[in-house]
Amino acid sequence: MYKTIKIEDVVRVPPHRFGEPLKEVIEDILRHGYEYKGGVVGGYEGLLDRDLGVILAVTDVESIEEGRIIPNDGASYHKTVFNAIVFKPELHEVLDCEVVDVVEFGAFVRFGPIDGLVHVSQIADDYISYDEKRAALIGKTTNKVLEVGDRVRARIVAMSASPEGQREGKINLTMRQANLGKFEWIAEEKKKKEEKAPKEKKGEKKEKEVKDEA
Repeated sequence: MYKTIKIEDVVRVPPHRFGEPLKEVIEDILRHGYEYKGGVVGGYEGLLDRDLGVILAVTDVESIEEGRIIPNDGASYHKTVFNAIVFKPELHEVLDCEVVDVVEFGAFVRFGPIDGLVHVSQIADDYISYDEKRAALIGKTTNKVLEVGDRVRARIVAMSASPEGQREGKINLTMRQANLGKFEWIAEEKKKKEEKAPKEKKGEKKEKEVKDEA
């Protein structure tokens, strides 16, 4: 789900940017950030926050308070309120995705503006091996094939927020549940069930006729 939210933060403006327009400097810091003491100041765009979701864009700064100077620092600190567009996936949510990369340990899938991982153990109820030449994951028994460009349906099973100073969190998904998997696999399973249903009903009818005769 996409939505616009309001965020409040204290932004550190380094001394070498004091001569620039304050609002432009703060907007730049909020969007792109900069490294400071082993971490990152600002840099909201691209972050995955457990509560907010994926922050796609800082749209505008609503208010900037007068700066405070901290001894032995030299920078100014400004309490700032700004708006941002976010995409918030939910735990256990089912999503239609596209496979964008296939590696030995699984497939990376894209939904909305972000990517998640379907681990090789979560692709299908089969032993899955990696074909390096083909860049595909293949089922040993079923011969199911998963490649870049395939459309799949998957469920989010785990989410982790971005560690301090890093721009991306992790989202893990599964395709090993009913009505999940590659679109073609889902269609095949549906067709099998539809073909099986009339046979089962016919068998039940014969059993009933035998009982009635008895």
